[in-house]
Amino acid sequence: MPNVGEQAPNFELLNQEGKTVHLSDFRGQKVVIFAFPKANTGGCNAQACAFRDELPRIQSSNAVVLGVSTDSVETLKGWKQSKKLQYDLLSDPDHKFLEAWGAWGIPVLSIIKIPMAVRSYWVIDEKGTLIDAQVGVSPTDSVEKAMKAIEASAGQLA
Repeated sequence: MPNVGEQAPNFELLNQEGKTVHLSDFRGQKVVIFAFPKANTGGCNAQACAFRDELPRIQSSNAVVLGVSTDSVETLKGWKQSKKLQYDLLSDPDHKFLEAWGAWGIPVLSIIKIPMAVRSYWVIDEKGTLIDAQVGVSPTDSVEKAMKAIEASAGQLA
C-alpha cells in the first residue's frame, strides 16, 4: 500500500468505455481516486454524486477524479450515465489495484474479511506523490477530506 509522501504506483485499468487508463496519463495534474464497494447502491451513489457536485471546484484546482470498483465496465457505464457523472469510473474486476492500495477486504471480528472494496480515497499531486489518503471512510468524508487536501496543496504551491 502506498504511503503519504511516497510516489503513487502506476496502474492500468479499463474505464466505463473499455479504454485503458493509466495513472501516469494525468502527470501534471492532481488526481483524486475514490474506491467504492458497488455501483448504484446508497452510499456509493452519495459518494459519487458528491464528487460530481464538487467537480467544478476540483477542476479549478487542476485536478481530476477517478472512481474505482470491482464492477464491470458495462455496469460502470450505465451508472455513469444514470447519475450524470462527468469523470471516469475504472473497473478492477480482479481487485489487483484495490489490494495493492490497501482497500480490499472489509474486516469482520478481526478474523475474516468480506471480499469487497473498502470505501477509500487517495489524493496524488502533479508529480505523482501521494499527499493524502484514507482507507475506510464515509461517503461524505471522502469528498470533504479530498477537497481539503487539494486546497491545502494548492496553498503550498502559491
